[in-house]
Amino acid sequence: MSAVISKPEGLLYDGADWDYDKIKRVYDAIDHIAIKEMGLNVYPNQIEVITAEQMLDAYSSIGMPLMYKHWSFGKHFARDEMMYRKGFRGLAYEIVINSSPCISYIMEENTMTMQTLVIAHAAFGHNHFFKNNQLFLQWTDAEGILDYLEFAKAYIAQCEERYGYAAVERVLDAAHALMNQGVHKYPKKRALDLRLEQKRERERQQYQDETFNDLWRTVPKPAPGQKPPRSVSERKKLLGLPEENLLYFLEKKAPRLEHWQREILRIVRHVSQYFYPQKQTKLMNEGCATFVHYHIMNRLHQTGRISDGAMLEFLHSHTSVVFQPEFDDQRFSGINPYALGFAMMQDISRIAENPTEEDRYWFPDLAGSGDGLEAVRHAWANYRDESFVLQYLSPHMIRKHKLFSVRDDAEDPYLLVEHIHNERGYRNVRKLLARQYDLGYLEPDIQIVDVDLAGDRKLILQHRVTNGVLLDENDAKAVLRHIANLWGYEVQLVEVSATSEAVLKEHAVAAPSGSVA
Repeated sequence: MSAVISKPEGLLYDGADWDYDKIKRVYDAIDHIAIKEMGLNVYPNQIEVITAEQMLDAYSSIGMPLMYKHWSFGKHFARDEMMYRKGFRGLAYEIVINSSPCISYIMEENTMTMQTLVIAHAAFGHNHFFKNNQLFLQWTDAEGILDYLEFAKAYIAQCEERYGYAAVERVLDAAHALMNQGVHKYPKKRALDLRLEQKRERERQQYQDETFNDLWRTVPKPAPGQKPPRSVSERKKLLGLPEENLLYFLEKKAPRLEHWQREILRIVRHVSQYFYPQKQTKLMNEGCATFVHYHIMNRLHQTGRISDGAMLEFLHSHTSVVFQPEFDDQRFSGINPYALGFAMMQDISRIAENPTEEDRYWFPDLAGSGDGLEAVRHAWANYRDESFVLQYLSPHMIRKHKLFSVRDDAEDPYLLVEHIHNERGYRNVRKLLARQYDLGYLEPDIQIVDVDLAGDRKLILQHRVTNGVLLDENDAKAVLRHIANLWGYEVQLVEVSATSEAVLKEHAVAAPSGSVA
């Protein structure tokens, strides 16, 4: 005689299969815990279920639902698809977009438990971080990004029809090569407003059309030397040099670019700027989302909303995500941001609620403050990875993750363990680890330092070399060719020591005959 087993009344779902009614029930339960219990503040959510191929397509276009066309996106799609089909890599369970509404893509291949996990992780964890972290508030416009990307896609498509696919591709190739050097690193007085950018572009185009007069090209140009030459300091002041945002300078000052070419540089610059905060908050963003999903999934289990089997499935996935291989493990590829970020969030909560004497010595303001969730919400809102590690990495965490520092000098055949688990060692390990998340240390400091627009128009760039690391010769020449392609004249790059100002290396590229200008 077979027994009839009924689903417990309190469960949100039973079994692995999902449907939209189950997802709605799960979303409502997660929303209650996230908002009412954890005090999260999120954008409105939009959950979309997509296939593996659609996920690969989202990978290729830097995760955005709307994007202009470029050959590099297709190249990335082909590479990722090949690796996925051959089993060399898996796919993310989700992708989340920093927009309002916050769009979360979840895979149709996921089980119902995994759908629950990724909704908690992306739609509430990442969403809260996007909406509340100061870097995102300063640099991104969640209300306007989707409209701006729609404008960008349509504008570039129009340029391809009007000026030719090859001409637009050359501009995009050059702009993409400079994306990492196409951001403002310090906030300006006015926050980014992407809807206003669309309006300003329409106004610029209308003004150009209304004021165009073909007779201007017949006006004689002044002969060289007719105007008194300006001093180097006067030139720099007039042009706002040095300038670290190369795309911005080329967009504004390149003498031979057409209006539509400048607008494409502006589009790529805005897209690059939009992702700038994400590069600085990988550790914190993933730590926040992992902490949130872990808390929510445990609360669902504690209140009888998910079964023991679902909880075991979640724990299997969660422990895989936060696993940190040892340094001598063949799987080791650096510090796992999920592992360290999640552990530090838990540690902050522990210090706030159950501090030790060591915690009270190292964190007098945080230790014993009483509300662990309030403490982590404060950290999520006010720090980026570098400052977060400097502020919150505790001796307890250093011991738990077995962190120590090694001096690796290229001229010395031996490695030297410099800082270990003592008070001085803790401080230095924390400082050195924080530096690994500092973009100012990780990315080359390249600035435009001089150009004589009334003379030979040679554009001079300077790379301030940190820690003795010079640019790769081939990469430097390739990027300089792209800059010369946009500038239209010779480009020179000088690499100088950041400490002694001594010239270490020089690169020069003449403007190609087929430049975009």
